[in-house]
Amino acid sequence: MHYTGNIIRPPSEANSIILQVTTGCSHNKCTFCGAYKEQPFTIKDYGIVKQDLEFASNHCKNQKRLFLADGDVLILPLKKLITLLSDIKRTLPWVNKVSLYGSAKAIRSKSLTDLQELKALGLDRIYMGLESGCDEVLQMVKKNETSTSMIESGQRVRTAGLFLSVTVLLGLGGIQLSKQHAFQTATTLNRMQPNQIAVLTLMILENTPLAQNITDGSFSLVSPIDILKELYHLLENLNGLRCQFHANHASSYLPLAGRLPKDQTPLLEQISKAIKGSIETVPEYRRAL
Repeated sequence: MHYTGNIIRPPSEANSIILQVTTGCSHNKCTFCGAYKEQPFTIKDYGIVKQDLEFASNHCKNQKRLFLADGDVLILPLKKLITLLSDIKRTLPWVNKVSLYGSAKAIRSKSLTDLQELKALGLDRIYMGLESGCDEVLQMVKKNETSTSMIESGQRVRTAGLFLSVTVLLGLGGIQLSKQHAFQTATTLNRMQPNQIAVLTLMILENTPLAQNITDGSFSLVSPIDILKELYHLLENLNGLRCQFHANHASSYLPLAGRLPKDQTPLLEQISKAIKGSIETVPEYRRAL
């Protein structure tokens, strides 16, 4: 397989075939993300992509899932995506689920009919980075979205019948906006109705504008105990959701996973115990991206 730069995929795609179709991120302006800062967004030569499909057809016959990398393949024109998914179906007929990252902007660039057509060709899951449902936070980190635009995108995915996995980033509001970040993110998720919520915790990368904001004092990091309080307030304000809830990323201070609403109360009890110090949390040196 031909890979360029850092390949980033969701934890749940660890056993998937990773087919790189683009490099970098089409937005690449978020102040907290350093994944693609030195890597411009490009569409890979389709001849190389087809070579990788042929390689997978010979060497990946036991893998039933495929993830399209890098950040935001969904931004590609509809005709290119139709060709790609059609070639995957033809070359890898045993693959039953195709997933990709899709920014809110990329999702809105596709009509409901477009998304339904992609689903019919094998697209199963879209991973969308919400990060925050608080408009002040979204503006501060240069996400170029609002809670309203995020909700519109998420609801379009769900209406199309696709699985929607949404990422939330604890600590992103800093001390200044911590409470608003937790509460308004829960409110946004309640309206969006995702199939899965993936909660990560902010880790500062040196090559990001956010790192400079910390240095100049314009952003103050949330303490580990207050991160747990954010997690508690986020979870307690989720209402009417039937979804997977994962806060077990390597960046987390308290790995948790369950289904809502069934596990909401026991998960809140675990967080409460961690806040009180009766449950051990992950030490700083063991946290990772």
